[in-house]
Amino acid sequence: MPKPKPELTEAEWSIMKAVWNTEPCTAPDIRQKLERQTGWTYSTVRTLMDRMVAKGLLAAEKERNLTIYRSTVTREQAQRGELFYALKHAFNGALTPMVQCLLDSGRLSAGELEQLEALIKAKKKDARKSSGFASVNS
Repeated sequence: MPKPKPELTEAEWSIMKAVWNTEPCTAPDIRQKLERQTGWTYSTVRTLMDRMVAKGLLAAEKERNLTIYRSTVTREQAQRGELFYALKHAFNGALTPMVQCLLDSGRLSAGELEQLEALIKAKKKDARKSSGFASVNS
């Protein structure tokens, strides 16, 4: 059974980004990294990180009097979880309107559009190969 896609809160995203950039790490490490951005105290960071351990987002290991944290979710898994959450909740699971929304936003550069076209062409080519319909002229 596939692992469920994580859905992170805004606070969890802040912590996960800091953990991914410094792991293995401690709560004081993360508090220091996020202090200017969030103003969180040590106890706030520690409480959030312990909750994230309970949710399976972080792993914690005691070393003497320190708790060492590591992520159990990759950045890609978290991004995928966010994408599918938006797809499900904002677009009722329909991918085409979501892509149309991105295209209509005006935020995509010509280079990004070219990259998207190349990704789609590659996926089409793979789909033809795997379905046995690859043509001689592909």
